[in-house]
Amino acid sequence: MSTDLPAAPEYAEPVVDWHRLDVRMLVVRPLNELLGLVPVFLGLLVLGKGEGWRILTSVGVIVAIVLFGLLRWLTTRYRITTEQVEMHTGLFVRKRLAVPRDRIRTVDLTAKLGHRLFGLSAIRVGTGQRDQPGEDGLTLDAVSSAEAERLRVLLLTIAKAETPTTDEVVPERPGVVLSKWDNRWLRYAPLTLSGLVAAGALFGFAMNFARELDIEVLDPMTRAAHWIADQPLGLTIALFAGVVLVVATFGSVLVYVVQFWGYRLTREPDDTVRVRRGLLTTRSVSVAEQRLRGVELVEPLLLRAGRGAHAKTVTTGLGRKGESNLLLPPAPVVEAHRVSAEVLRQDESPTRTPLRRHPVAALRRRLVRAVVPLLVLAAVLAWFAPSWTWQVVLALVPFSAALGWDRYRSLGHALTERHLLARAGSAIRETVALQRTGIIGWRISRSFFQRRAGLVTITATTAAGDGAYHVVDVAEADGLALADEAVPDLLRPFLER
Repeated sequence: MSTDLPAAPEYAEPVVDWHRLDVRMLVVRPLNELLGLVPVFLGLLVLGKGEGWRILTSVGVIVAIVLFGLLRWLTTRYRITTEQVEMHTGLFVRKRLAVPRDRIRTVDLTAKLGHRLFGLSAIRVGTGQRDQPGEDGLTLDAVSSAEAERLRVLLLTIAKAETPTTDEVVPERPGVVLSKWDNRWLRYAPLTLSGLVAAGALFGFAMNFARELDIEVLDPMTRAAHWIADQPLGLTIALFAGVVLVVATFGSVLVYVVQFWGYRLTREPDDTVRVRRGLLTTRSVSVAEQRLRGVELVEPLLLRAGRGAHAKTVTTGLGRKGESNLLLPPAPVVEAHRVSAEVLRQDESPTRTPLRRHPVAALRRRLVRAVVPLLVLAAVLAWFAPSWTWQVVLALVPFSAALGWDRYRSLGHALTERHLLARAGSAIRETVALQRTGIIGWRISRSFFQRRAGLVTITATTAAGDGAYHVVDVAEADGLALADEAVPDLLRPFLER
Protein backbone atom coordinates (compact mmCIF):
# COMPACT_ATOMS: atom_id res chain seq x y z
CA MET A 1 0.00 0.00 0.00
CA SER A 2 1.43 3.36 -0.98
CA THR A 3 1.46 6.06 1.70
CA ASP A 4 2.81 8.81 -0.53
CA LEU A 5 0.80 11.98 -0.23
CA PRO A 6 -0.72 13.33 -3.45
CA ALA A 7 -0.15 16.80 -4.77
CA ALA A 8 -2.25 19.49 -3.12
CA PRO A 9 -4.23 21.66 -5.56
CA GLU A 10 -3.74 25.39 -5.57
CA TYR A 11 -7.32 26.45 -4.90
CA ALA A 12 -8.63 27.40 -1.45
CA GLU A 13 -10.14 24.05 -0.50
CA PRO A 14 -7.89 21.38 -1.97
CA VAL A 15 -9.28 17.87 -2.29
CA VAL A 16 -6.63 15.47 -1.00
CA ASP A 17 -7.10 11.73 -0.70
CA TRP A 18 -7.25 10.28 2.78
CA HIS A 19 -4.66 7.69 3.84
CA ARG A 20 -4.61 4.85 6.33
CA LEU A 21 -1.85 4.16 8.78
CA ASP A 22 0.65 1.45 7.86
CA VAL A 23 -0.96 -1.99 7.91
CA ARG A 24 1.95 -3.34 9.97
CA MET A 25 0.54 -1.46 12.96
CA LEU A 26 -1.92 -4.36 13.27
CA VAL A 27 1.03 -6.34 14.62
CA VAL A 28 3.11 -3.57 16.14
CA ARG A 29 0.47 -1.93 18.31
CA PRO A 30 -0.64 -5.17 20.02
CA LEU A 31 3.04 -6.08 20.46
CA ASN A 32 3.81 -2.79 22.21
CA GLU A 33 0.69 -3.07 24.34
CA LEU A 34 1.52 -6.65 25.35
CA LEU A 35 5.07 -5.66 26.30
CA GLY A 36 3.60 -2.99 28.58
CA LEU A 37 1.22 -5.55 30.13
CA VAL A 38 3.92 -8.05 31.08
CA PRO A 39 3.52 -7.19 34.82
CA VAL A 40 -0.23 -7.80 34.51
CA PHE A 41 0.30 -11.25 32.99
CA LEU A 42 2.81 -12.05 35.72
CA GLY A 43 0.19 -11.02 38.26
CA LEU A 44 -2.37 -13.30 36.64
CA LEU A 45 0.16 -16.12 36.72
CA VAL A 46 0.80 -15.62 40.41
CA LEU A 47 -2.64 -14.66 41.71
CA GLY A 48 -4.86 -16.85 39.52
CA LYS A 49 -6.73 -19.49 41.52
CA GLY A 50 -7.41 -21.81 38.62
CA GLU A 51 -5.58 -22.75 35.46
CA GLY A 52 -8.66 -22.26 33.27
CA TRP A 53 -9.38 -18.81 34.74
CA ARG A 54 -5.82 -17.65 34.05
CA ILE A 55 -5.88 -18.90 30.47
CA LEU A 56 -9.28 -17.37 29.69
CA THR A 57 -8.34 -14.01 31.20
CA SER A 58 -5.02 -13.87 29.35
CA VAL A 59 -6.62 -14.85 26.04
CA GLY A 60 -9.39 -12.32 26.58
CA VAL A 61 -6.88 -9.51 27.17
CA ILE A 62 -4.89 -10.46 24.06
CA VAL A 63 -8.00 -10.67 21.88
CA ALA A 64 -9.23 -7.29 23.16
CA ILE A 65 -5.88 -5.66 22.34
CA VAL A 66 -5.80 -7.14 18.83
CA LEU A 67 -9.39 -6.10 18.13
CA PHE A 68 -8.73 -2.60 19.42
CA GLY A 69 -5.70 -2.30 17.12
CA LEU A 70 -7.73 -3.54 14.15
CA LEU A 71 -10.55 -1.11 14.95
CA ARG A 72 -8.12 1.79 15.20
CA TRP A 73 -6.52 0.91 11.85
CA LEU A 74 -9.91 0.60 10.13
CA THR A 75 -11.27 3.89 11.47
CA THR A 76 -8.18 6.12 11.29
CA ARG A 77 -7.52 8.33 8.27
CA TYR A 78 -5.17 11.25 7.82
CA ARG A 79 -4.26 13.77 5.16
CA ILE A 80 -2.04 16.83 4.81
CA THR A 81 -3.18 19.82 2.80
CA THR A 82 -1.41 23.09 2.15
CA GLU A 83 -3.15 24.59 5.20
CA GLN A 84 -3.51 21.87 7.81
CA VAL A 85 -3.00 18.31 9.01
CA GLU A 86 -6.23 16.36 9.52
CA MET A 87 -6.97 13.06 11.22
CA HIS A 88 -10.27 11.22 11.73
CA THR A 89 -10.38 8.31 14.15
CA GLY A 90 -12.77 6.36 16.33
CA LEU A 91 -15.96 4.39 15.74
CA PHE A 92 -18.29 4.85 18.72
CA VAL A 93 -16.69 8.16 19.65
CA ARG A 94 -15.64 9.83 16.42
CA LYS A 95 -12.78 12.32 16.68
CA ARG A 96 -11.82 14.79 14.00
CA LEU A 97 -8.55 16.60 14.63
CA ALA A 98 -7.15 19.40 12.50
CA VAL A 99 -3.87 21.22 13.14
CA PRO A 100 -3.02 24.32 11.08
CA ARG A 101 0.43 23.88 9.62
CA ASP A 102 1.53 27.34 10.68
CA ARG A 103 0.83 26.28 14.30
CA ILE A 104 3.23 23.34 14.22
CA ARG A 105 6.09 23.82 16.67
CA THR A 106 7.78 20.42 16.77
CA VAL A 107 7.64 17.07 15.01
CA ASP A 108 8.48 14.16 17.29
CA LEU A 109 9.32 10.76 15.76
CA THR A 110 9.15 7.97 18.34
CA ALA A 111 9.92 4.31 17.72
CA LYS A 112 9.29 1.83 20.51
CA LEU A 113 10.84 -1.61 20.39
CA GLY A 114 7.93 -3.02 18.39
CA HIS A 115 8.09 -0.13 15.92
CA ARG A 116 11.80 -0.66 15.38
CA LEU A 117 11.41 -4.37 14.71
CA PHE A 118 9.03 -3.60 11.82
CA GLY A 119 10.63 -0.39 10.53
CA LEU A 120 7.84 1.93 11.73
CA SER A 121 7.65 5.23 13.61
CA ALA A 122 4.98 7.21 15.42
CA ILE A 123 4.73 10.89 14.49
CA ARG A 124 3.60 13.42 17.06
CA VAL A 125 2.88 16.94 15.87
CA GLY A 126 3.51 19.42 18.70
CA THR A 127 1.53 22.65 18.66
CA GLY A 128 1.88 24.51 21.93
CA GLN A 129 2.57 24.89 25.64
CA ARG A 130 -0.21 22.52 26.70
CA ASP A 131 1.04 19.90 24.30
CA GLN A 132 0.10 16.68 26.09
CA PRO A 133 -1.43 13.46 24.76
CA GLY A 134 -5.19 13.80 24.80
CA GLU A 135 -5.04 17.60 25.19
CA ASP A 136 -3.34 19.03 22.14
CA GLY A 137 -1.34 18.01 19.13
CA LEU A 138 -1.85 15.07 16.80
CA THR A 139 -0.28 11.61 16.65
CA LEU A 140 0.01 9.23 13.70
CA ASP A 141 0.83 5.79 15.06
CA ALA A 142 2.28 4.34 12.91
CA VAL A 143 3.80 4.96 9.48
CA SER A 144 6.92 3.57 7.83
CA SER A 145 10.20 5.13 8.91
CA ALA A 146 10.83 6.50 5.41
CA GLU A 147 7.38 8.07 5.29
CA ALA A 148 7.88 9.47 8.79
CA GLU A 149 11.07 11.21 7.68
CA ARG A 150 9.35 12.61 4.60
CA LEU A 151 6.44 13.89 6.68
CA ARG A 152 8.83 15.41 9.19
CA VAL A 153 10.35 17.60 6.48
CA LEU A 154 6.95 18.37 4.98
CA LEU A 155 5.29 19.34 8.27
CA LEU A 156 8.09 21.66 9.32
CA THR A 157 7.91 23.53 6.02
CA ILE A 158 5.31 26.27 6.00
CA ALA A 159 3.05 25.48 3.05
CA LYS A 160 2.44 28.20 0.46
CA ALA A 161 -0.63 28.25 -1.73
CA GLU A 162 1.44 29.01 -4.80
CA THR A 163 3.81 26.13 -4.07
CA PRO A 164 1.77 22.93 -3.92
CA THR A 165 3.12 19.86 -2.19
CA THR A 166 4.18 16.90 -4.28
CA ASP A 167 4.13 13.21 -3.77
CA GLU A 168 7.79 12.81 -4.60
CA VAL A 169 9.90 11.31 -1.86
CA VAL A 170 12.17 13.96 -0.40
CA PRO A 171 15.74 12.66 -0.48
CA GLU A 172 17.34 12.64 2.94
CA ARG A 173 20.37 14.89 3.17
CA PRO A 174 22.78 14.69 6.06
CA GLY A 175 22.56 17.43 8.67
CA VAL A 176 25.41 19.26 10.34
CA VAL A 177 26.34 17.51 13.59
CA LEU A 178 26.41 19.96 16.49
CA SER A 179 26.91 17.43 19.29
CA LYS A 180 26.80 13.66 19.77
CA TRP A 181 27.01 10.95 22.42
CA ASP A 182 30.23 10.72 24.40
CA ASN A 183 30.83 7.77 26.73
CA ARG A 184 32.63 10.09 29.15
CA TRP A 185 29.29 11.75 29.90
CA LEU A 186 28.26 8.66 31.87
CA ARG A 187 30.15 10.04 34.85
CA TYR A 188 27.42 12.67 35.20
CA ALA A 189 24.65 10.08 35.49
CA PRO A 190 25.06 9.49 39.26
CA LEU A 191 24.77 13.27 39.83
CA THR A 192 21.18 13.37 38.55
CA LEU A 193 19.58 11.30 41.37
CA SER A 194 17.65 9.33 38.75
CA GLY A 195 19.41 6.22 39.98
CA LEU A 196 17.78 6.46 43.42
CA VAL A 197 14.34 6.72 41.84
CA ALA A 198 15.02 3.81 39.48
CA ALA A 199 16.51 1.69 42.27
CA GLY A 200 13.54 2.42 44.54
CA ALA A 201 11.03 1.45 41.85
CA LEU A 202 12.95 -1.71 40.97
CA PHE A 203 13.28 -2.66 44.64
CA GLY A 204 9.54 -2.21 45.22
CA PHE A 205 8.65 -4.29 42.15
CA ALA A 206 11.09 -7.05 43.15
CA MET A 207 9.75 -7.16 46.72
CA ASN A 208 6.12 -7.37 45.58
CA PHE A 209 6.95 -10.08 43.05
CA ALA A 210 8.93 -12.08 45.61
CA ARG A 211 6.10 -11.80 48.14
CA GLU A 212 3.54 -13.04 45.62
CA LEU A 213 5.75 -16.03 44.78
CA ASP A 214 6.24 -16.76 48.49
CA ILE A 215 9.97 -16.19 48.14
CA GLU A 216 11.34 -15.28 51.55
CA VAL A 217 13.57 -12.26 51.19
CA LEU A 218 12.70 -10.29 54.31
CA ASP A 219 14.41 -12.65 56.78
CA PRO A 220 17.83 -12.48 55.05
CA MET A 221 17.50 -8.73 54.76
CA THR A 222 16.48 -8.44 58.40
CA ARG A 223 19.46 -10.57 59.53
CA ALA A 224 21.79 -8.47 57.39
CA ALA A 225 20.31 -5.28 58.88
CA HIS A 226 20.78 -6.61 62.43
CA TRP A 227 24.36 -7.60 61.63
CA ILE A 228 25.12 -4.14 60.29
CA ALA A 229 23.45 -2.50 63.29
CA ASP A 230 25.61 -4.56 65.67
CA GLN A 231 28.77 -3.17 64.08
CA PRO A 232 30.48 0.03 65.25
CA LEU A 233 28.57 3.17 64.31
CA GLY A 234 31.22 4.33 61.85
CA LEU A 235 31.25 0.98 60.04
CA THR A 236 27.43 0.90 59.95
CA ILE A 237 27.25 4.33 58.35
CA ALA A 238 30.02 3.44 55.89
CA LEU A 239 28.30 0.17 54.85
CA PHE A 240 24.93 1.84 54.43
CA ALA A 241 26.40 4.71 52.43
CA GLY A 242 28.39 2.28 50.29
CA VAL A 243 25.33 0.18 49.40
CA VAL A 244 23.26 3.26 48.55
CA LEU A 245 26.10 4.68 46.46
CA VAL A 246 26.61 1.46 44.47
CA VAL A 247 22.88 0.94 43.84
CA ALA A 248 22.29 4.59 42.93
CA THR A 249 25.29 4.67 40.60
CA PHE A 250 24.26 1.52 38.76
CA GLY A 251 20.64 2.62 38.49
CA SER A 252 21.47 6.14 37.29
CA VAL A 253 23.89 4.88 34.63
CA LEU A 254 21.26 2.41 33.42
CA VAL A 255 18.59 5.13 33.22
CA TYR A 256 21.00 7.50 31.46
CA VAL A 257 21.89 4.89 28.82
CA VAL A 258 18.24 3.97 28.20
CA GLN A 259 17.18 7.61 27.81
CA PHE A 260 20.11 9.14 25.95
CA TRP A 261 22.00 6.38 24.12
CA GLY A 262 22.84 7.41 20.57
CA TYR A 263 22.21 11.09 21.34
CA ARG A 264 22.83 13.23 18.29
CA LEU A 265 22.11 16.94 17.80
CA THR A 266 22.08 18.15 14.20
CA ARG A 267 21.09 21.16 12.16
CA GLU A 268 19.07 19.86 9.23
CA PRO A 269 18.98 21.27 5.69
CA ASP A 270 15.31 22.20 6.27
CA ASP A 271 16.39 24.78 8.91
CA THR A 272 15.45 22.68 11.91
CA VAL A 273 17.39 21.63 14.99
CA ARG A 274 16.98 17.89 15.52
CA VAL A 275 17.69 15.76 18.60
CA ARG A 276 17.85 11.96 18.32
CA ARG A 277 18.26 9.71 21.36
CA GLY A 278 17.13 6.51 23.08
CA LEU A 279 18.17 2.87 23.43
CA LEU A 280 14.99 0.76 23.52
CA THR A 281 12.62 3.53 22.44
CA THR A 282 14.26 5.89 19.97
CA ARG A 283 13.06 9.45 19.75
CA SER A 284 13.70 12.19 17.23
CA VAL A 285 12.45 15.72 17.93
CA SER A 286 12.74 18.48 15.33
CA VAL A 287 12.25 22.17 16.14
CA ALA A 288 12.07 24.85 13.45
CA GLU A 289 14.87 27.36 13.99
CA GLN A 290 12.52 30.24 13.29
CA ARG A 291 10.68 29.21 16.49
CA LEU A 292 13.80 29.34 18.69
CA ARG A 293 13.89 32.25 21.11
CA GLY A 294 16.82 31.22 23.26
CA VAL A 295 18.34 28.48 25.40
CA GLU A 296 18.27 27.54 29.05
CA LEU A 297 21.07 25.91 31.06
CA VAL A 298 19.91 23.83 34.03
CA GLU A 299 22.40 22.93 36.77
CA PRO A 300 21.04 20.86 39.67
CA LEU A 301 23.19 21.14 42.78
CA LEU A 302 25.02 17.81 42.45
CA LEU A 303 25.47 18.18 38.71
CA ARG A 304 26.82 21.69 39.20
CA ALA A 305 29.29 20.39 41.80
CA GLY A 306 30.60 18.02 39.12
CA ARG A 307 30.84 20.90 36.60
CA GLY A 308 27.96 19.54 34.57
CA ALA A 309 24.70 20.88 33.14
CA HIS A 310 21.97 20.05 30.67
CA ALA A 311 20.40 22.40 28.15
CA LYS A 312 16.92 23.09 26.83
CA THR A 313 15.49 25.18 24.05
CA VAL A 314 13.24 28.18 24.57
CA THR A 315 10.80 27.73 21.70
CA THR A 316 7.75 29.74 20.67
CA GLY A 317 4.57 27.98 21.74
CA LEU A 318 6.41 25.14 23.45
CA GLY A 319 6.54 24.98 27.23
CA ARG A 320 8.45 22.65 29.52
CA LYS A 321 5.90 19.85 29.55
CA GLY A 322 7.32 16.61 28.27
CA GLU A 323 10.85 16.45 26.89
CA SER A 324 10.43 18.04 23.48
CA ASN A 325 12.65 20.95 24.48
CA LEU A 326 15.68 18.84 25.49
CA LEU A 327 18.80 20.08 23.75
CA LEU A 328 21.63 18.36 25.63
CA PRO A 329 21.55 15.60 28.28
CA PRO A 330 23.64 15.95 31.46
CA ALA A 331 27.13 16.69 30.14
CA PRO A 332 30.10 18.96 30.90
CA VAL A 333 29.02 22.56 31.38
CA VAL A 334 31.62 23.54 28.77
CA GLU A 335 29.76 21.38 26.24
CA ALA A 336 26.47 22.98 27.28
CA HIS A 337 27.88 26.44 26.55
CA ARG A 338 29.31 25.28 23.22
CA VAL A 339 26.03 23.68 22.12
CA SER A 340 24.13 26.83 23.11
CA ALA A 341 26.41 28.92 20.92
CA GLU A 342 25.99 26.52 17.98
CA VAL A 343 22.21 26.44 18.22
CA LEU A 344 21.95 30.23 18.52
CA ARG A 345 24.49 30.69 15.69
CA GLN A 346 26.78 32.73 17.93
CA ASP A 347 30.57 32.73 18.07
CA GLU A 348 30.37 32.79 21.87
CA SER A 349 27.44 31.53 23.89
CA PRO A 350 25.51 34.33 25.65
CA THR A 351 25.31 32.01 28.66
CA ARG A 352 29.01 32.75 29.25
CA THR A 353 28.31 36.48 29.67
CA PRO A 354 29.46 37.80 33.08
CA LEU A 355 26.39 38.55 35.15
CA ARG A 356 25.71 41.58 37.28
CA ARG A 357 25.39 40.90 41.00
CA HIS A 358 22.24 41.89 42.87
CA PRO A 359 22.19 44.22 45.91
CA VAL A 360 23.18 43.11 49.40
CA ALA A 361 19.53 43.44 50.38
CA ALA A 362 18.87 40.36 48.23
CA LEU A 363 21.44 38.46 50.31
CA ARG A 364 19.75 39.50 53.55
CA ARG A 365 16.39 38.30 52.26
CA ARG A 366 17.80 34.88 51.45
CA LEU A 367 19.63 34.48 54.73
CA VAL A 368 16.55 35.50 56.70
CA ARG A 369 14.33 33.06 54.83
CA ALA A 370 16.90 30.28 55.25
CA VAL A 371 17.73 30.75 58.95
CA VAL A 372 14.76 32.32 60.74
CA PRO A 373 12.28 29.43 60.16
CA LEU A 374 14.80 26.97 61.64
CA LEU A 375 15.34 29.18 64.68
CA VAL A 376 11.60 29.44 65.24
CA LEU A 377 11.24 25.67 64.88
CA ALA A 378 14.09 25.09 67.35
CA ALA A 379 12.43 27.40 69.89
CA VAL A 380 9.13 25.53 69.57
CA LEU A 381 10.81 22.15 69.91
CA ALA A 382 12.79 23.34 72.95
CA TRP A 383 9.50 24.11 74.67
CA PHE A 384 7.41 21.10 73.63
CA ALA A 385 9.80 18.30 72.55
CA PRO A 386 12.81 16.39 73.88
CA SER A 387 16.04 18.35 74.09
CA TRP A 388 17.82 16.50 71.31
CA THR A 389 15.24 17.61 68.70
CA TRP A 390 15.99 21.32 68.92
CA GLN A 391 19.71 20.57 68.98
CA VAL A 392 19.40 18.69 65.69
CA VAL A 393 17.50 21.62 64.17
CA LEU A 394 20.14 24.10 65.34
CA ALA A 395 22.83 21.90 63.79
CA LEU A 396 21.11 22.41 60.43
CA VAL A 397 21.32 26.22 60.63
CA PRO A 398 24.85 26.49 59.13
CA PHE A 399 23.84 24.30 56.19
CA SER A 400 20.68 26.31 55.60
CA ALA A 401 22.66 29.56 55.79
CA ALA A 402 25.14 28.19 53.26
CA LEU A 403 22.24 27.32 50.96
CA GLY A 404 20.90 30.87 51.31
CA TRP A 405 24.33 32.28 50.47
CA ASP A 406 24.53 30.03 47.42
CA ARG A 407 21.09 31.20 46.28
CA TYR A 408 22.36 34.76 46.44
CA ARG A 409 25.54 33.88 44.56
CA SER A 410 23.41 32.32 41.82
CA LEU A 411 21.42 35.51 41.29
CA GLY A 412 22.47 37.60 38.32
CA HIS A 413 21.41 39.29 35.12
CA ALA A 414 22.99 40.83 32.04
CA LEU A 415 22.11 42.27 28.69
CA THR A 416 23.92 41.54 25.44
CA GLU A 417 23.30 42.89 21.98
CA ARG A 418 20.75 40.17 21.26
CA HIS A 419 19.85 38.45 24.55
CA LEU A 420 18.56 39.04 28.05
CA LEU A 421 20.38 36.88 30.61
CA ALA A 422 18.78 35.90 33.93
CA ARG A 423 19.97 33.36 36.49
CA ALA A 424 18.48 32.15 39.78
CA GLY A 425 18.18 29.06 41.97
CA SER A 426 20.47 26.93 44.10
CA ALA A 427 19.13 23.37 44.36
CA ILE A 428 18.34 23.78 40.66
CA ARG A 429 20.16 26.74 39.13
CA GLU A 430 18.72 27.93 35.81
CA THR A 431 20.32 30.36 33.40
CA VAL A 432 18.19 31.57 30.52
CA ALA A 433 19.36 33.45 27.44
CA LEU A 434 16.21 34.99 25.93
CA GLN A 435 16.24 36.84 22.64
CA ARG A 436 15.32 40.49 23.18
CA THR A 437 13.14 40.41 20.08
CA GLY A 438 11.11 37.61 21.71
CA ILE A 439 10.08 39.78 24.69
CA ILE A 440 6.51 40.96 24.25
CA GLY A 441 5.93 42.64 27.62
CA TRP A 442 7.14 43.33 31.15
CA ARG A 443 5.63 42.65 34.54
CA ILE A 444 6.97 44.47 37.61
CA SER A 445 6.08 43.09 41.04
CA ARG A 446 7.07 43.97 44.60
CA SER A 447 6.08 42.23 47.80
CA PHE A 448 5.78 44.09 51.10
CA PHE A 449 9.29 43.01 52.14
CA GLN A 450 10.74 43.82 48.71
CA ARG A 451 9.37 47.37 48.98
CA ARG A 452 11.05 47.81 52.36
CA ALA A 453 14.34 46.54 50.88
CA GLY A 454 14.08 48.65 47.71
CA LEU A 455 13.92 45.57 45.45
CA VAL A 456 11.65 44.49 42.61
CA THR A 457 11.16 41.44 40.43
CA ILE A 458 11.22 42.19 36.72
CA THR A 459 9.46 39.57 34.57
CA ALA A 460 9.93 39.34 30.82
CA THR A 461 6.86 37.85 29.17
CA THR A 462 7.23 35.95 25.93
CA ALA A 463 5.34 33.50 23.73
CA ALA A 464 8.17 30.98 24.14
CA GLY A 465 9.17 28.46 26.78
CA ASP A 466 7.72 29.13 30.23
CA GLY A 467 6.03 32.28 28.99
CA ALA A 468 7.71 34.39 31.70
CA TYR A 469 11.33 34.72 32.87
CA HIS A 470 12.17 36.52 36.09
CA VAL A 471 14.99 38.81 37.20
CA VAL A 472 14.48 38.38 40.93
CA ASP A 473 15.33 40.89 43.69
CA VAL A 474 17.04 43.50 41.58
CA ALA A 475 17.36 47.13 42.68
CA GLU A 476 14.34 49.10 41.52
CA ALA A 477 16.28 51.61 39.41
CA ASP A 478 18.47 48.88 37.87
CA GLY A 479 15.47 46.71 37.03
CA LEU A 480 13.57 49.49 35.30
CA ALA A 481 16.68 50.55 33.38
CA LEU A 482 17.27 46.93 32.33
CA ALA A 483 13.71 46.57 31.00
CA ASP A 484 13.87 49.88 29.15
CA GLU A 485 17.22 49.08 27.54
CA ALA A 486 16.28 45.52 26.60
CA VAL A 487 13.19 46.59 24.65
CA PRO A 488 13.30 50.38 24.09
CA ASP A 489 10.01 52.28 24.28
CA LEU A 490 8.03 49.28 25.57
CA LEU A 491 8.22 50.41 29.20
CA ARG A 492 8.76 54.14 28.66
CA PRO A 493 5.08 55.21 28.60
CA PHE A 494 4.67 53.82 32.12
CA LEU A 495 7.87 55.45 33.40
CA GLU A 496 6.77 58.87 32.18
CA ARG A 497 3.54 58.82 34.18
